[in-house]
Amino acid sequence: MTHPIPLLDLKAQYVSIKDEIDEAVQRVFQSQYFILGPEVDALEAEIATYCGCKHGIGVSSGTDALLVSLMALGISEGDEVITSPFTFFATVGAILRVGAKPVFVDIDPVTFNMDTTKLENAITDKTKAIIPVHLFGQAVEIDAIEKISDQRGFYVIEDTAQAIGSRYEGKPIGSLGFCGCFSFFPSKNLGGAGDGGMITTNDEGFAHRCRVIRNQGMEPKYNHPVLGGNFRLDEIQAAVLRVKFRYLEKWTMLRRENAAFYTGRLRDMDLSEEMVMAPRIVRERHVFNQYVIRANRRNDLRKFLQDAGIGTEIYYPIPAHLQGATAHLGNKEGDFPFAEEASKTVLALPIYPELNDGQKDYVISQIFRFYGRF
Repeated sequence: MTHPIPLLDLKAQYVSIKDEIDEAVQRVFQSQYFILGPEVDALEAEIATYCGCKHGIGVSSGTDALLVSLMALGISEGDEVITSPFTFFATVGAILRVGAKPVFVDIDPVTFNMDTTKLENAITDKTKAIIPVHLFGQAVEIDAIEKISDQRGFYVIEDTAQAIGSRYEGKPIGSLGFCGCFSFFPSKNLGGAGDGGMITTNDEGFAHRCRVIRNQGMEPKYNHPVLGGNFRLDEIQAAVLRVKFRYLEKWTMLRRENAAFYTGRLRDMDLSEEMVMAPRIVRERHVFNQYVIRANRRNDLRKFLQDAGIGTEIYYPIPAHLQGATAHLGNKEGDFPFAEEASKTVLALPIYPELNDGQKDYVISQIFRFYGRF
């Protein structure tokens, strides 16, 4: 057996840029400026430019990026926000935290993203926003969403947590809706040394409200015209992210190459879709925060790979509409069948940029071995 292959190897990433990371952190300590300082300002400008937006607002997490955005738009009790049932629960949790009602639309079984053909049926006179999720790094069908939102008059808040660098018809995600909400959780393509997030937008008034809300609703100092919270991005996270941001395009290219390697090998061995379905690229720039296959006998395959020293993960084993925290909404099993089917069949394989050919080959060979191909 080769050495164990984790789902994600952050140590390998750190070793490759250790001197730059250490210097950036030391720079912050020497300045003794830890909250909303020049590193945050610089990161906000860099991410905004990268996403083709006028404004970037650094916040404490991707979850808080969603929460602050909803708060800044005045979405609250009695309002409805449409989203996907197949996403990390933070998407739904942010809606619940402002008192609004999540309304779900089932996914496209090919992309795992929201099926926009079903969107109209979810809209009511209480709909105030939609949060489409660019899941696993592939852009959602945003044109269809924007067209409907323009006609019906509600906000589009992109959940871009897993998709920095992805594009839709040449346009960077984060610039496609009213705002974009990024996560810098360590496992993301651009991950910090802890939690962090960013809101991108072209609306100056909204950007200003987000900045006030992230800092206890304070403007000016010790005056609180609105209710906010402690949603600030710290300087150490911003400094680390600025170093890693210089490598984002290179790492994205390597993730895409690793994905192409996996997909090519799976197709070469002609594993039928009854056994394994490789992810389909239907947008021009899938950035593969996760490489997610559909697998027959998924749980058995995962145990087999674990025994072979290969890390995997299930994103996500329970759809949002079947979670205890959403039981009060009255959804039941069978309401969103494609999301439910995905939860029973998906499996994420190691896809991080530092994987070598031998490791990738070993991952694929063990999948073939499980299905009795050699």
